[in-house]
Amino acid sequence: MDLSKKSVENVEYMIEKIKDKLNVLNMGAIKPSHFDEEMYEELRDIYELIMKKDNFSINEMQAIVEELGSLKKA
Repeated sequence: MDLSKKSVENVEYMIEKIKDKLNVLNMGAIKPSHFDEEMYEELRDIYELIMKKDNFSINEMQAIVEELGSLKKA
């Protein structure tokens, strides 16, 4: 997967991988359709951070969810 290119498919891929890694229970809370390509770089930064770590504290999880929320389309 070439994440250097902005695309809907890459957004979908990253969101699904983020959800898997964070074990998101409410799958409807985070959907690829909530994000657009304007925030692609920020989303990719979050994706890369999440993929590097094995465990997350409660505070880290909360911060990630808040950051993802700030990237959602209005």
